[in-house]
Amino acid sequence: MEDQEMQLKVKRVTDKFTESMYVLANEPSVALYRLQEHVRRSLPELVQHKTDMQSWEEQSQGAIYTVEYACSAVKSMANSSVYFKSIDGLLRQAITMKEQISNSQGRSLDDVIPSPSPPVPAPHPPSTSSPLDGGVQG
Repeated sequence: MEDQEMQLKVKRVTDKFTESMYVLANEPSVALYRLQEHVRRSLPELVQHKTDMQSWEEQSQGAIYTVEYACSAVKSMANSSVYFKSIDGLLRQAITMKEQISNSQGRSLDDVIPSPSPPVPAPHPPSTSSPLDGGVQG
């Protein structure tokens, strides 16, 4: 009896050992299969996310460029106030000089040429056609 029990125990141990060896031998291939399965399922979604992110990055870069350009335009506008003040001063000087020239020319013309008398309108001959009747004489 002891011999049969021993054989049964040995058989159980060898079966467990064989099963353990089988699992250990096949475990890497099962793991790689599961990994491949996971990659195959998740890769298209990851690719879509990547393209979405690239598109958003391009849009963001465009918006950043636009904002930077607008900021530089506003800064240059603020810096241009000096030029506008200078232009304003020069225009005021030009107007003053124009008025001085006009006044001096007006005085010198009054000194040389007497002012003309107001023009007398010339009499118009009576017309027989009127614009209302289409130019037909009647």
